[in-house]
Amino acid sequence: MISRKLAEEVIGAALSTGGDYAEVFVEHTQKNSMTMTNGIMDAAVSGQDFGASVRLLRGTECVYAYTNDVSAAAMLELAKKVAHAMEGVAKGKQVTLVERYNVNYCQTLIVPSSVQTAMKVDYMKRAYHAARSYSKDIVQAVITYKDMDQRIFLATSDGYCGEDRRIYTSFGVRSVASDGLMNQTGNHRAEIQGGFELFERYNPEEMGRAASETAVTMLYAEPSPTGELPVVIANGTGGIFFHEACGHSLESSSVARGGSVFSDKIGQQIASSKVTAWDDGTIAGEWGTINVDDEGLPSTKNLLIENGILKGYMIDRLGARKMGMQPTGCGRKESYRFAPTSRMTNTFIAPGEDEDKDIIASVEYGVFAKLFGGGTANPQTSSFNFNVQEAYLIENGQITKPIRGATIMGMGVEALMNVEMVGKHLAFDGGLCGAASGSLPVSNGQPMIKISKLVVGGQ
Repeated sequence: MISRKLAEEVIGAALSTGGDYAEVFVEHTQKNSMTMTNGIMDAAVSGQDFGASVRLLRGTECVYAYTNDVSAAAMLELAKKVAHAMEGVAKGKQVTLVERYNVNYCQTLIVPSSVQTAMKVDYMKRAYHAARSYSKDIVQAVITYKDMDQRIFLATSDGYCGEDRRIYTSFGVRSVASDGLMNQTGNHRAEIQGGFELFERYNPEEMGRAASETAVTMLYAEPSPTGELPVVIANGTGGIFFHEACGHSLESSSVARGGSVFSDKIGQQIASSKVTAWDDGTIAGEWGTINVDDEGLPSTKNLLIENGILKGYMIDRLGARKMGMQPTGCGRKESYRFAPTSRMTNTFIAPGEDEDKDIIASVEYGVFAKLFGGGTANPQTSSFNFNVQEAYLIENGQITKPIRGATIMGMGVEALMNVEMVGKHLAFDGGLCGAASGSLPVSNGQPMIKISKLVVGGQ
């Protein structure tokens, strides 16, 4: 993308006024997206993005700039502007970069750009017909296909120089069921950090039927009960609970400025002794895995909570300076247009010792949250609110009736303390997480868990 020699010159120019760390990031990304609504292709977008950024740090000060022009003259001019934005004594600094080869945790077998569009459309049609034919109550099915191929070059003033390639492919089905008076929606999606081999793991017909099954089930469900109730959260998609209720509050972007409920709590109990949690960017093939972060640091397996005790945070370079701690290889950003900050990768509650059947049997009256919709959280207070896409009533230790319109809300600090049981079967679910450094692929995981009490709302 650019030569190592040019990268050395750019970093040297950025450091010319006394900065103590600089990095140059170059990116070339190709994206494709298609949407099919009721069997008709109504959107198909392809595009390429190309640009570069320079970031300069001095202590806890930061200057960041980017450009679409990666010529030598433009890159050096950008570095000089960054340097002049940080006032200091002019001085020269020679930087020597050493190329490093990153570990590759995610192998792509079939590069999406090599697959004909007609084949992608065929998979979409197969999912659509399966979704619509599931029931007469299905009135709409929307199929989405996306792939992204991101190539980056990164060099830092501490000597790192390397390239990385990140390929992501996703496929989703949204079915709408209606009885003429009310609509209910079901979503089913699959995503891998890899290519078109996604369809060797996931069957489009099964995905279409699964989305429609959820929509129809919720159409004929009873309204959700309300009040403070025990809640059992299913494995896989339930991982969004930890992501929102706790994960954001453990990122240094919140912790370093004292804006997190978990600031200065290392070594203290913040959760039930049943809870051990990790952020692990090294899991082979997982959606949120990274080979190297966007600050040139290798991906890590980072222990956050151990048996309820807070053990660590997710820390980027700038956050590390503010906190007096070491970075953990989680400085991430969507593209060259964003400055990196601390972000989750694959965040999960570790498996426990409880059997799923025993977890359900322990609830006399409560809610089983099988599939989650959207959710929000406030890192400063740990308050959260989730829509539950598919939920069921638990009565006398058995899952009984489907219920619709359920939401769960509460405070992360309380909910973590109220985790009573943790199952054995860990599963992950991927998605996109938006924050200060853009929208990024992340995976959330957990086994089945039981929370003794949460506030449940309904329609």
